[in-house]
Amino acid sequence: MQNIKAKRKASALALALAAVLSTGALSSGAMAEDAKNPDPWEGFNRSVYTFNDTMDRYFMKPVAQGYRAVTPDPVEDGISNVFDNLLEVRNIVNDILQWKWGQAANDTGRFLVNSTVGVVGLFDVAQHIGLPENDGGEDFGQTLAVWGVGSGPYVVIPFLGPSTLRDGLGLPVDSQMDLISYIDHVPTRNSTWGAGFVDTRAGLLEAEELISGDRYTFMRDAYLQRREYVINDGEVEDDFGGEGDYGDY
Repeated sequence: MQNIKAKRKASALALALAAVLSTGALSSGAMAEDAKNPDPWEGFNRSVYTFNDTMDRYFMKPVAQGYRAVTPDPVEDGISNVFDNLLEVRNIVNDILQWKWGQAANDTGRFLVNSTVGVVGLFDVAQHIGLPENDGGEDFGQTLAVWGVGSGPYVVIPFLGPSTLRDGLGLPVDSQMDLISYIDHVPTRNSTWGAGFVDTRAGLLEAEELISGDRYTFMRDAYLQRREYVINDGEVEDDFGGEGDYGDY
């Protein structure tokens, strides 16, 4: 049964990848970046943003605040570490697809050490032995960028939030690298996904204090700047046309 499921997952991954590559996303016309107007679908995006924001304000945020209130900090850190560890599989695959062999070795080492010595990722032992966490991680949207695919228009996805056309097309591929999706017991799988969403939302509570002005515009610009940062591995172009590593911000 497990073998059949694994084959189905592999087939789904191949189909998802084929769908991305066959949509015309690699053509310069479909994915060309418009530096002057990265948000040509702003009217639609604002409507979706309003829907997402309403759902968050009346459901996800209160749940995240309750979770933060009742969960001791060491436990919360351990849970976050577990979900971060699960993401290492996605990081490793995309490291390889981007020919980042040193990063692939680092992330593989992190996954192996934290999954064993770190008790399924509860403790980030790897960072203490010279295997630092990959800032920003790696996903298939970044891989497409490395392959030369332009970002395309900014888009807000229902329930998921900010993205670009390129990053959105990468989501089906990334979903096949999610170890949680391989859990056979449906209630357990869904509960684990739900816990991951709550943990992620709880981690963003402090960041909300940084939002100023028009929330939609702030979040759009922050997302696009962050994506540029992680795609270029921290190297961004300054106002004078030079390049530099500005570290984590």
